[in-house]
Amino acid sequence: MATFLLRRLLIAIPTLLIIATLAFVLLRVTPGGPFDGDKPMIPEIRRSIEARYHLDEPLWQQYLRYLGDLARGDLGAYHLAHAARADLCRRLGRTAEARASYERARGLTRQEPERRFLERRLRELPD
Repeated sequence: MATFLLRRLLIAIPTLLIIATLAFVLLRVTPGGPFDGDKPMIPEIRRSIEARYHLDEPLWQQYLRYLGDLARGDLGAYHLAHAARADLCRRLGRTAEARASYERARGLTRQEPERRFLERRLRELPD
């Protein structure tokens, strides 16, 4: 059983490396770029953003940085998650407020982590 698992692990490592390499190459060879929009961008701002995301480095350094980030579990920034979370909290605001007041009235404390979340959410709501 141990040899089977070891063999599978040794097969998985190059497979993941090939998949990561293909993803990196496909992202780089596709036409267009992150700054090809409708509005022209000021060159200083473009250089600043390229420096922040290391797009000004040579391709081999970008690839090594990409593999290093993947090895650490860093899959990059996901900007839509913050907007989606804020929108969800805004939409659930009244529901969370009603649920928290219901729990307070009934004295329900079994769901302590959920209660703390709801109270924290209530403090964040605008008046």
